[in-house]
Amino acid sequence: MALLYFIRYNGAMRKNAACEVVILAEGIMGDAMQYLFEYNDTLNSPYEAFLFNTSTMGFSVRPHWHYFMEIVYMREGTGFVECDGNSYLVEAGDMILFHPEAVHAICAAANIPQKYEVLKFDVNHLYTENSYAPKLRTILNSARSCKMPICFRAEDVEHIPVSDLFEECRLELDNKNYGYDMIVHNKICYLLVQLIRLWRERGFDTDVAAVRSSEVESIHEITAYIDAHVGETIKVEELADMCNMSYSYFAKSFKQYYGRSCKEYIEFMRICKAEDLLLFTDFDLSYISQETGFSDSSHLIKIFRKWKGITPKQFKIQHVKA
Repeated sequence: MALLYFIRYNGAMRKNAACEVVILAEGIMGDAMQYLFEYNDTLNSPYEAFLFNTSTMGFSVRPHWHYFMEIVYMREGTGFVECDGNSYLVEAGDMILFHPEAVHAICAAANIPQKYEVLKFDVNHLYTENSYAPKLRTILNSARSCKMPICFRAEDVEHIPVSDLFEECRLELDNKNYGYDMIVHNKICYLLVQLIRLWRERGFDTDVAAVRSSEVESIHEITAYIDAHVGETIKVEELADMCNMSYSYFAKSFKQYYGRSCKEYIEFMRICKAEDLLLFTDFDLSYISQETGFSDSSHLIKIFRKWKGITPKQFKIQHVKA
């Protein structure tokens, strides 16, 4: 299949200017989507944050899509953004949200450098504890189906500490100090709740999303269950039942989304928890193996070496020296 894409815009920096993404393809749209896919390691890195500076980094950003949700905050300059066929002029102080699997692109509005913050995250890792509130993924899916606006102007978000929030997430992910993932998670949830409040002011009905939250767990939500029960016995067959899927279909769908089997995902999450306990506590291996769902310390050592290439003891020594 031959596929070409390019970005063009009229060059005049004005409110009605538009960035146009043109996709020329032979074959079905599914092939085009495959070509534009940008891989994100949802397993190893459920959160990403970085500052994009066009003075030192290439521009434009070609059309692409990914399974992460992405939020862009324009610090300096102006850019044209295309998302699912709609065009936006994003200026300093503005913020725009890209839903998972939305094809989007960014190009410069003028020969002036741009700086913008980027937050990318796996929505499946976000959770809320309130009984009245549906899961964030459910609310966001509902907002997308209701075509709620994804571009938020500076005056819309002036009450939100957006600049500090993006910078703090970026620094936490760079430094990875104790509890960094909890801090990033909470800041992302805070930002999303603020955006949901803006949608509610514009007529978005979260009660509709609350009804949908009672539906059977889907493949996209099951990871939250795994994360919460990683120290317990987890059977893939039972996870498939929770999703109302056959074992084979569940296994295929999970691997397609995460790039690894469900069994490997469970192992990986247990190793991640073991790493945190090794780095930030003085618990012995026997206790850590119990807390992370391994049958005993020998089982933990075997699986840890499989994923990391070293033993838990060697891992702790290396990082204590660092």
